[in-house]
Amino acid sequence: MRLWQRAVLAVFLYGSLALVHAGEVNVAVAANFTAPMQKIAQAFTQDTGHTALLAFGATGKFYAQIKHGAPFQVLLAADDETPAKLVAEGRGQAGTVFTYATGRLALWSKQVGVVDDQGRVLHGPLSQQPQVKLALADPRLAPYGAAAVQTLIQLGAWPRWQSHVVQGENIAQTYQFVATENALLGFVALSQVWVEGRVSQGSAWVVPQQLHEPLRQDAVLLQGGKDHPVALALMAYLKGERAKAIIRAYGYEV
Repeated sequence: MRLWQRAVLAVFLYGSLALVHAGEVNVAVAANFTAPMQKIAQAFTQDTGHTALLAFGATGKFYAQIKHGAPFQVLLAADDETPAKLVAEGRGQAGTVFTYATGRLALWSKQVGVVDDQGRVLHGPLSQQPQVKLALADPRLAPYGAAAVQTLIQLGAWPRWQSHVVQGENIAQTYQFVATENALLGFVALSQVWVEGRVSQGSAWVVPQQLHEPLRQDAVLLQGGKDHPVALALMAYLKGERAKAIIRAYGYEV
C-alpha cells in the first residue's frame, strides 16, 4: 500500500472511531448563559465529535426538576449555592464543582438615551410615571433577579420602583420584556446585550459589582453524569482556553 493510501486510510479509520465513540450529554444551563453556551456547544462538537443537548431556564426551576429526577448530567447554574446544595444532598458529585464564569448585571433599555452610564435614571423622574415598567427576573428563582433587587435596595431606589416592576420567570424572559418594549428598562445579564466589547443596541449601565452579591456561576457534575465520558469531557472542555475565550467575549469574567 502506498504512503498516501495509508494516510487516507488512517484518516478514515480515525474519523470512524470518533463517530463510534461520539456521544451526547444533557446539560441544564442558566438562562443568562444561553448565547455563550450555544457557541461553546458548537465548538465542543467540532473539537470532540460529542453533542451537548442544552436546556435553558431559571436555576431555581432546574434545581426543582433535578430533585424530581430530571435526566440532566451537568448543571451550569447562575449561582454558586445551587451546585453546593445538590452536592450536599447527594445529587451532585463531590469534587466536581467549579466556577465557570462570573456574571455582570446591566440596567438596559432598547431605546437610546434612556439609561445613562451612571445609573442616574433610577433616581430620576421616570419613577413618577405610572406607565413606566422596570423588568427583572424573579428573585426567588433567578440569581440575576436577586442581584437586581439588592442593587435597588443599596441605591435606596427600591421604594420608588417597586410598584413599577414586572417579573420574568428567568433572565431570558426579562430580556424579552425590554427587547419588545413591554418594559422601558430592565435588569438583564450583561452577556445578553454585550457584543464585541460594547452594548449592541439601546442604552445601558453596567452595574458596579459592589452593589450586589457576586454572580459566581458554578458548574456541577450531577449524579446522572457519574462515570459518563461525554459529561466528563464537557466539564473539562469548559475549563479550556477555547471555551474561556467565548465566555470572556460575552462580558463574563473567568
